[in-house]
Amino acid sequence: MSTVLYITAHPGNAEASFSLGVGEQFVQAYQAANPQDKIVHVDLYNRTIPQIDGDVLGAWGQLQAGGSFDQLTAPQQEKISLLNQLLEEFMAADKYVFVTPMWNFSYPPVVKAYIDAFCVRAKTFKYTENGPVGLLHNKKAFHIQASGGIYSEGPVAERENGSRHLQTVLAFIGVTDFESLFVEGMSYAGDRAPQIKAEAMGNARLAASKF
Repeated sequence: MSTVLYITAHPGNAEASFSLGVGEQFVQAYQAANPQDKIVHVDLYNRTIPQIDGDVLGAWGQLQAGGSFDQLTAPQQEKISLLNQLLEEFMAADKYVFVTPMWNFSYPPVVKAYIDAFCVRAKTFKYTENGPVGLLHNKKAFHIQASGGIYSEGPVAERENGSRHLQTVLAFIGVTDFESLFVEGMSYAGDRAPQIKAEAMGNARLAASKF
């Protein structure tokens, strides 16, 4: 049995959101093909994800210097506990399905906060004399990204900083098996937007059967 984290980053719903609509088709098809697997929905807009602020940096410094958790302030303890929970959940999973919209050439800021929670030295990567090494092995990831324009190819492809950055971060921590599904071009498609969504849903179901 595998554990799959279904990680969504959109404040809307599947009816209004292209990314969530396609994501739901993916996860439903995956569950149908793999009924023994456990799917955990990580809704980033309904999770408390502490940012790396003064409390967190101060707490990490105290703990690395040999201090105890009990010596931290109440806000520090709360934030460190939440970050540790997110990290442990991420490390324990076998597969990851990220579902995000493209906002201003990247993903919503809550995704970056989540990345900061699981990209942790000595936990998911380490530094060696030969450079950094990822510590997560035999895991795989799939990313569904929706955008009004077309960024997977063409003249503005270099502006795509969502899926490309996510792939870079995951490879850094050892998750090199990465696939993307772009749901794109709806802003220019007019009446064809529903067709783009429907085609993407079909592609998602097919990809899920192989994931």
